[in-house]
Amino acid sequence: MNTHIINVIIRREYLNRVKKKSFLIITFLGPLLFAALCILPSIIMLSTKEEAKVIAVVDGSGIVMPYLQDSETVTYKDCTGTEVESIKADLAAYGADALLTISDLDTLAKTVKAEAFSKKPLGMDMTENIDSKINDAIEAYRIDSYAIDNLDAIMNEVHSNTHMKTYTLGDDGKETISESGVYMLVSMLLGMIIYMFIALFGGQVMSSVIEEKKSRVVEVLVSSVKSTELMFGKIIGVALVALTQFSLWIILTVAILGVATTAFGSKIQDMVGSGDPTAMVENMNPGINMGGMDMNAVVAESVEESGLGAIMTTVQNLPVAQILIAFVLFFLFGYLLYASLFAAIGSAVENEADTQQLQIPLTIPLMLGFFIALYAFKAPDSSLVFWSSMFPFTSPIVMLARIPFGVPVWQLGLSVLLLIATFVGCAVVSAKIYKVGILMYGKKSTFKDLWKWLKMK
Repeated sequence: MNTHIINVIIRREYLNRVKKKSFLIITFLGPLLFAALCILPSIIMLSTKEEAKVIAVVDGSGIVMPYLQDSETVTYKDCTGTEVESIKADLAAYGADALLTISDLDTLAKTVKAEAFSKKPLGMDMTENIDSKINDAIEAYRIDSYAIDNLDAIMNEVHSNTHMKTYTLGDDGKETISESGVYMLVSMLLGMIIYMFIALFGGQVMSSVIEEKKSRVVEVLVSSVKSTELMFGKIIGVALVALTQFSLWIILTVAILGVATTAFGSKIQDMVGSGDPTAMVENMNPGINMGGMDMNAVVAESVEESGLGAIMTTVQNLPVAQILIAFVLFFLFGYLLYASLFAAIGSAVENEADTQQLQIPLTIPLMLGFFIALYAFKAPDSSLVFWSSMFPFTSPIVMLARIPFGVPVWQLGLSVLLLIATFVGCAVVSAKIYKVGILMYGKKSTFKDLWKWLKMK
């Protein structure tokens, strides 16, 4: 292959893409959206409050009402002794938005039944808050029923809330504090980023090939250059576009977040100024849930029990250089592996609607790697995660998810070598398919056709 020709193709592919309005719009809009995603939850929490409600309470047990204390968002109105049906029939007449009924006390089971009635459904926070207060009342009643002096104080003394601090030992025996919650977040983030970029830009290569084939431009191109040179020039050109866009996203996002932090820092500080780290995390990231894990609970636990200093120390002790080098290597060769195969698929069809069947063997391992990476933090050295980080079609995603937890150098090296070797093999296969398929028209290609083209000399 002529490297000069490939460089020309790379330059053409790169400049054609970076000059497009869509590239410029996404490049500058992406960081804004990401920064907004980080900042808006805090601004929303500052700007909105739950509407205050009045709840009428009919307490047949006599033990719950004392625990229903008023707050900024709810006022409890004791209507015990009033007919429940009359309150339900006309809540407004009693100045209430909802009715809470507590059954008579079941002295055998030492519990009560609670029901709420309202015109509009109560919010989740208010429902959970009421549930918590009712349970507090029941627990206090059960403690008192044992008639043991100072049992409440004894129970408080017995209750333990110890948090185990974890340390990692370096080769020199030096101890550094570590928080698994930080590693989990970094692991998930790296896995998602690499998956997104491989899928996004690999698909762009396929779309570009289909577009040129459909417009017959490729016929002019292959009359001047070899088809394999065209394929590799296109793949590398799109890779440079991806790295350019990713670099700009990082720079712009950091700049935007810096400006936003300066602008809204004082307001956010007022919101979290109580010093309650759990409330701070909940306010900053309401309702985040991933893979069945409550991210707020994980981070809040780390902040509350280990201290913010432990988290900052863990972040500082992350193998940043190793992560960055590994990211570049696995992104580059992972992208080249999938892009070469996407290019082969693009050459075998005339429109994107025909690619669905041929894409299945590629999308399955890519998605499988993504899902394994999401749960790699639970057991980063388990057999499934280990072999997935070695298997070339999943290793770019899974290995990056393992790195924050520490990976031996030999495993990293072996994984990269296997990935490179697989890329070279797939590139040879893709080049053969591309060479024939790029000039095939009028027939929907199948796996049988691809195999036939592969055997051609």
